[in-house]
Amino acid sequence: MTSQKPTDLVHAFFADLAQGRVDAALERVDDDIVYTNVSLPTVRGKRRFAKVMYGLNGDRVGFDARILAIAADEDGVVLTERIDELRIGPLRMQFWVCGRNEVREGRIAVWRDYFDFWNCTRAFVRGVAAVIVPSLHRPLADPVSEYAIDAVGSR
Repeated sequence: MTSQKPTDLVHAFFADLAQGRVDAALERVDDDIVYTNVSLPTVRGKRRFAKVMYGLNGDRVGFDARILAIAADEDGVVLTERIDELRIGPLRMQFWVCGRNEVREGRIAVWRDYFDFWNCTRAFVRGVAAVIVPSLHRPLADPVSEYAIDAVGSR
């Protein structure tokens, strides 16, 4: 696809998703992508993966993230530590995630995320409380939704 560094590709992929550019994000993944949220069912193939990504970017549903750390090895394995934010209507849930992306031939071939269900449950409770008392909502710091795609590589 491109000679883009694996970390830049993954950064841009998350920015595309957070900014609602699902088609652009899908251009960055392999046709045979394997997507796993560990302990949830694995999604195989770009067509099924696209359905999940469009589901995260609907009228009432959204995704954003703050990348806390990102690193890659010489084989194109990119590790991320993130705070992800899922939005469902007015409900915003922010929770910790570690991810592994495998970049092959300039495309993301594997995306595997690890998260803690207890942390997600707490995020849900905090999100519900913030719906009731909006002043409790803490905006996501340095969200990828605010990245300029051409500047992603320089972050």
